[in-house]
Amino acid sequence: MTSLSSTNSAAEITLPIGWAEAIGPLLEPDEKVLSWLEPDLDAQLFFAKGALILTSRRLLAKEPATKDWLAWPLTVSQSFQHRDHAGVGTIELFDGQIRLGVWRHTLSMAPAVGRMSDIFSELQATIANPDRVADPVAATCPTCGTPFAPDQDECAVCNDDAASPSTTWALFRLARFAKPYKLPLIIGFILTLLSTAATLVPPYLTMPMMDDILIPFQNGKPINYDLVSLYLTGLVVSALLAWLLSWARTYLLAWVSERIGADLRTVTFTHLQTLSLQYFGGKRTGDLMARIGSETDRINLFLSLHLLDFANDVLMILMTAGILISIDPWLALSTLLPLPLIIWLIHLVRGRLRYGFEKVDRSWSEVTNVLADTIPGIRVVKAFAQEHREVARFRAANDRYLSVNDRVNKIWALFAPSVTFLTEIGLLVVWIFGISQVASSSITVGVLAAFLAYIGRFYSRLDSMSRIVSHTQQAAAGAKRIFDILDHVSSVPDATRPVPLEKVEGNIEIRNVGFRYGSRTVLRNVNLNIGAGEMIGLVGHSGSGKSSLVNLICRFYDVTEGGIRVDGVDIRSYSLTSFRRHIGLVLQEPFLFFGTIAENIAYGKPEATREEIVAAARAARAHEFILRLPQGYDSLVGERGQALSGGERQRISIARALLIDPRILILDEATSSVDTTTEMEIQEALDNLIKGRTTIAIAHRLSTLRKADRLVVLDRGQIVEVGNHDDLLARGGAYHELYQAQTRQLDADVPLVVNQEGAHA
Repeated sequence: MTSLSSTNSAAEITLPIGWAEAIGPLLEPDEKVLSWLEPDLDAQLFFAKGALILTSRRLLAKEPATKDWLAWPLTVSQSFQHRDHAGVGTIELFDGQIRLGVWRHTLSMAPAVGRMSDIFSELQATIANPDRVADPVAATCPTCGTPFAPDQDECAVCNDDAASPSTTWALFRLARFAKPYKLPLIIGFILTLLSTAATLVPPYLTMPMMDDILIPFQNGKPINYDLVSLYLTGLVVSALLAWLLSWARTYLLAWVSERIGADLRTVTFTHLQTLSLQYFGGKRTGDLMARIGSETDRINLFLSLHLLDFANDVLMILMTAGILISIDPWLALSTLLPLPLIIWLIHLVRGRLRYGFEKVDRSWSEVTNVLADTIPGIRVVKAFAQEHREVARFRAANDRYLSVNDRVNKIWALFAPSVTFLTEIGLLVVWIFGISQVASSSITVGVLAAFLAYIGRFYSRLDSMSRIVSHTQQAAAGAKRIFDILDHVSSVPDATRPVPLEKVEGNIEIRNVGFRYGSRTVLRNVNLNIGAGEMIGLVGHSGSGKSSLVNLICRFYDVTEGGIRVDGVDIRSYSLTSFRRHIGLVLQEPFLFFGTIAENIAYGKPEATREEIVAAARAARAHEFILRLPQGYDSLVGERGQALSGGERQRISIARALLIDPRILILDEATSSVDTTTEMEIQEALDNLIKGRTTIAIAHRLSTLRKADRLVVLDRGQIVEVGNHDDLLARGGAYHELYQAQTRQLDADVPLVVNQEGAHA
């Protein structure tokens, strides 16, 4: 056995707390943890968390159902193998021909597994040659494969929301959405100023009413009714004016905030459309829906209601303070005594509330994610009788949301009464100081009454302002999550000065193309020339890189190495929109939008006439079954096409691609969801349609590619064979093995039929 005492092949990383406590005592003094994984499937392919840790000396593992750790010292004869098939990844540790261990995981962990494999190889190379200088390999996130910095323990990508603090500065960034509405906002501010001033008139009128009318009347003087009428008229006019101005500013600012919210939703959704598939691959649908939906609603509510109240409170406090100081500076000073304490309290809880509301947002996204997963997949849920499991998932997410809210409410429950208590103390101070001033004849009873009326308004607004902290931090957390989307730059940028693209001939040239997804190499050194009008078939095992190559040609992703040219121009020089208009794509999983059949066929060409739609449907062999539907082309397909069979959805998808008359046609398992009879109908249509088009077809049924001009065989991200069907069969290579394996499978699937005489048919 050869072991490794030290290595510079990878940076030591920190284990999760629970793992560190369990594995710490098992490590030797100079043994370093270099990589760790959490395989999330058990042997029966149920979701279950295991553990896999690579150190400088050993590979340690723990099965989901056990607490014991297994360990294998590293040797030169071992091999760390990783493969994936049908959405399940498999990790195997071999020592020669003996398999020491096997672990399974979902494909989301593939980048991290690839990284661990690289570190394993580096360790073995160092074992074989202790004097070699190893290439530095950074530790990586076990979830997304992002390399860590030498002193980094958390993934900046996976913990983006948690790591980057959101401050109220995010709310100021909303100012750019308010620019188009500057004039209404200015008018709204003026109305707020005037309405606040109008509400301050009644307390001011109480001073002369008490000092000049009521107190003299108690001392035996007659009431001056003209003066009373004047003061009462002032009270009525000020009340009516305050009501009218308040109504006008509330409506105007609500009108503005609704439009800012609508613009924010539109801009965010528009920006989402510009992002690459790589961004969506790391996001949950429910989370994105929550950001665009509930977060913008929360911001809209803050702008239309809470911010308006806050502005009104600030103006009320400033104007009230000015009036109090003008009446009696010393009494005004006593009024403001609790203010520093209230400001300190607000500063104390602001950060805690902000962090709490961010956790509330993320936990609510978990609830939304469960809904977004379960409702569209309800047929699968019921087919596997997993209703109770989904209810348990939802209950767990809902309980987490409840728990986070409870923690926030504990903070808020202590803060709000504390502010109220301080305002009551302030009112008591005013009473004590005011009575002493009246007793010493420094102020009149009317002045004290006016002070008490103003102080009631002052402290009520101060209490209201303190409550705005909660709404501000909620809106700030929401704005931060919105700007997380808006600040994200697409990994497939559009050309700054795009090359004009009026007509496409269809010549495709793939030069030394390599592609990596995270740290996982998907394609390497791919070279292929496809002539205009040529039909190419891509074949190979699952995971060999067929769909990845098609995605690069469509420029859903950008190549890591090399380049792809169409008609002699690098596709990165074309405008994305103009380039993709010349590509017709039929996906392996046909997706239909909620709407009519005609609307789905015309999705890529909304201005298409009914005649063009029918012609595309006829070409896709969909016209006949469409006419059998109750409303024909105006029949609703249901959400995601649930009202149609898989073969019918596929033919609608083909018709949709054909309607735009693309010069480049890509068929990604276009006949995988249909029966043999339907496949023959579609194949007849395709035989006519591929004429004059550059066609790239992916198919597991190799018989469907016999008419291809050339077949390209991919294996582990590389082209291993190119030729037509007969030539490749004659070579006896990789294609021959694929064909023979499929033939044996088809023979095994043929049922045994016994005729009436007992002879086997």
